[in-house]
Amino acid sequence: MVDADSGWDGRAGEARTGRGTRDTGGTWGMRGARAADALPDRRVAAPDSRVALPGRRVAAVSLVALAALATGCEPGTATGPQDAPPPARPTQAAAPSPTAPVTEDAKPRTAPPPSPSASTAAPAPSPDPTTARPAPEPSTAPPPRVLMRTGSESDRVRELQARLRQIGHFGRNPTGYYGSVTADAVRSFQAKRSLPVTGSTDEVTWGRLLAMTRVPKAAELRPPTERPLAAPDERCLKGRVLCISKNSRTLAWMIDGKVVSAMDVRFGSEYTPTREGVFEVFWKSRDHVSTLYDTPMPYALFFSGGQAVHYSADFAANGYGGASHGCVNVRDKKKVAALFGQVRTGDKVVVYW
Repeated sequence: MVDADSGWDGRAGEARTGRGTRDTGGTWGMRGARAADALPDRRVAAPDSRVALPGRRVAAVSLVALAALATGCEPGTATGPQDAPPPARPTQAAAPSPTAPVTEDAKPRTAPPPSPSASTAAPAPSPDPTTARPAPEPSTAPPPRVLMRTGSESDRVRELQARLRQIGHFGRNPTGYYGSVTADAVRSFQAKRSLPVTGSTDEVTWGRLLAMTRVPKAAELRPPTERPLAAPDERCLKGRVLCISKNSRTLAWMIDGKVVSAMDVRFGSEYTPTREGVFEVFWKSRDHVSTLYDTPMPYALFFSGGQAVHYSADFAANGYGGASHGCVNVRDKKKVAALFGQVRTGDKVVVYW
C-alpha cells in the first residue's frame, strides 16, 4: 500500500539503506521488517524541513502492522517501540485478588507464621479415641486429725472421760490419762454412732461427743476417787465409819450416812488378802514402819491385827499394778493425812464387796 502524497515508496527504502531491491519485494522479509521498524525514527530525524502530514503517519503505521502480520508474531510479543507494550518487570508483583486485602508488599494477608518456639516444640499427642484414659477415681478426703490417743495425758483427756461417763461409756472417774480403759470407752462410743472404730479420739469423734454431752462440772472432772463410789453398805450409814469397798476400790469416810471424803485404795493379793467384815480402829501411828517387811507405813490406822489403812508410795507410783500385804493402801498422801487427823480410836471400819 503506497501513499501517493508521501513522496516515497519501497524503493526509497533501498536508497536510504543502501541495499538492493533483492532485500525487499512484494512480500516483506525479516530484513524488510527491520527496515520498516526503523522508518519512523529516520522519518522523525530526517534533515529535510518538510512537515509530516497526517496521511504520512497513517501510511507508516500501516506498514508496521503489515510487517508484524508477515513475520507471524502474536499481539503482545512484538518488540517495536510504537505498538508493543513495555514488558512486565520481573520483580513486579502479581495483581492482588480483588477480594484479598492489599498489604505493603502486595501480598494477600495470610495468617502469621508460627513463632520459633511453637514451631520447634513437639506437637501435643492427640488422645487415641480407642484407648481413652479411664476416668480418675474420686479423691478421698484425708482422715480426720487425731486429738487424743493412748498415752495422752491432759485436762482434755479428763474432760473426754467425764463426758463419756455422762452417757455411760466410761465407768470410772476421770484421771486425765488416756489408757486402755479410755480407749475401750472411745471404741464403744464410735461403734454405737457408726464412726470408724479406732479407739483414738479424732476431730469427728470429739465433735459428736461434744454435741451429745454438757460441760462437766468441777466435781465431775476431779472427783475424789478414780472409780465412782459404790453404794455404801448399810452398816456404813450410822456413826463414824471408814466404809471400804473392794468392788469399787474406794474408801469413803462417812459420818451419819454422809460422805466427808473419799479416796482410791488397793488391797492385799490372793496370798495376803485383806480381811472383810466390821472392825474398829484400835491404833494410830503417824510415822509407822513395818517390822515384818521393813517398809514405811505413814499415817497408819490399824483395824485388824497387822492390817491398817495407810499411805503407800508404791501405790502412788505404780497404781493397781501391785498389791499390799493385806493392808488398805491409799495413794493420795494429802487425803490420808487429813483422814488420819479426823479419825479417832474406836471408829468403825467396814470392809465389804
